[in-house]
Amino acid sequence: MKRKAWAHSCCFITFALCLALSAQHAFAFKILEPAEEAKLRSGTTITARVDLGKDSNIVQVRYYWYGEQDDTLVEQDDTTATGSIVAPVALIGLSDHHSPFGGQLLVPNDGIGPMRLLAVADISRGRLEKRSVFDEILVQVEPAAALTSIEFETDKPLQLGRAGQSSAFGHVDSLGKIFQLPVVGEFADGVTRRISTLGSGTRYQSSNPKIIRVLSNGLLQIVGNGKMILTVTNRGKQAILDVTVEVNEEPNEPPVADAGPNQSVKAGTKVKLSGLKSRDAEGEALYYSWSQVRGSKIALLDVDNAEPSFLAPTVSEKRTYRFKLRVTDKKGADSVPAFVDVTVEP
Repeated sequence: MKRKAWAHSCCFITFALCLALSAQHAFAFKILEPAEEAKLRSGTTITARVDLGKDSNIVQVRYYWYGEQDDTLVEQDDTTATGSIVAPVALIGLSDHHSPFGGQLLVPNDGIGPMRLLAVADISRGRLEKRSVFDEILVQVEPAAALTSIEFETDKPLQLGRAGQSSAFGHVDSLGKIFQLPVVGEFADGVTRRISTLGSGTRYQSSNPKIIRVLSNGLLQIVGNGKMILTVTNRGKQAILDVTVEVNEEPNEPPVADAGPNQSVKAGTKVKLSGLKSRDAEGEALYYSWSQVRGSKIALLDVDNAEPSFLAPTVSEKRTYRFKLRVTDKKGADSVPAFVDVTVEP
């Protein structure tokens, strides 16, 4: 009898916990449609739907598309961000729509590969107080049209560096420099799409890894002088690019970026990111470049310093913001990007 009573008690506790977790989950503002990791066709119209959770006084919900690796997100009255691209609003969902605060959403016609959908709910708290909450999902976008050709958005043949050039931050190609090759695809529907990343299906091959090395993330690194050929393949199509590298032969290892450990903070607190553990093999001074790559746009201060900061925004549920750090040494060699997540709690 005791065993039966214990088992009955455990079942009741488990059921109660499940109800509590379900209720807690329902309190969060959340994108219901499309679903996380959904496979979508570029240029098609889908239904966007959200769960408002426990947030009240929502005025509207703004929807934005951006590439998985795009540095610049939505500018929301951010006067600290200059020279950046503002993501256009894809949809404004209102309360009187057939799907409240949702509606018909166009998948970007030039979209391809992993893309993020960001939904930002604007909340009114009277004349003097306004805030927003957001949710964000990752989806896979695939064009319906076939790829017809691959093109390079660069000079052909590509000349990297020249003998005798002086080193200046951001202006030279040097040994150790890491870069991304700008590649686009021409598709049968007449749309040109960016296909530089591995997520878009592009693969790179170097005819001489002692001159240009292909890194695991699809970035390219200058490691020597000479002539070589880069081969790019995607969806059964192929293109080649002749490359000549002529840089100063002074040995130089690229620096290593370290964006610090992930953080969990309370809303309203000042958050400091740290790239102080970034390092250069030759011990040279580093130049820092921080950007935000996930979450509703916030004002990140001192993005060119080792320790930028921001004020954690007001949130109704836990939300994660992701930041990217790249460092460059005095000879112009860049690091592979490093990332850090900051989870903000109510």
